[in-house]
Parts: sequence; C-alpha cells; structure tokens
Amino acid sequence: MSMSTAEDSAATAEEPLSEDEYRDRLRELPPSAKLVAKVLESDSPLSQGQLAEESLLPDRTVRYALNRLEDVGLVDSRYSFRDARKQVYYLNH
Repeated sequence: MSMSTAEDSAATAEEPLSEDEYRDRLRELPPSAKLVAKVLESDSPLSQGQLAEESLLPDRTVRYALNRLEDVGLVDSRYSFRDARKQVYYLNH
C-alpha cells in the first residue's frame, strides 16, 4: 500500500502546477522565499550566488529560501553546464 502512495506522490511532483496551486504554495512561505521565486521567474536558472546578487539577500537567507521552496516542490536544481561544481536553481511550474 505504501508503494502506491510513494508512486502517486512522485507522479504528482513531476506534473506542472497550475497557476493557482503555485500561488497557494508560495503564499505560505516567508518573504525571502517569495523574493527568490520572483527573481527565478524573471531569470532562470541561477546559482545560489547569483540569486544572492540579484535579490540583495545574504547567502544564508538565499539558502534558507531555496530549501523552503524545494520543500514545497516549487524549485528544483541541477548541476551547472558551465561549472559542474555549482548547482543552478529553476522554478517547477
């Protein structure tokens, strides 16, 4: 029984979010996460350092915001094509 639940949640995580669902999830987050999401809406993908520069937030706050956005499934990451040591972040909707 738990196998089907895990499969169901994985399947829903891959489906694109509707605009209303995206906004509902974002509404519950702190202001720093909302700002990081807004920056990613206009320019994506970005590294954590680039997000800190664009948002004028400290690195630690950007890291916290990205963790919160990842927890609710709004942001995903991959390794940078330019520098494989860095991860870049982008919105999931």
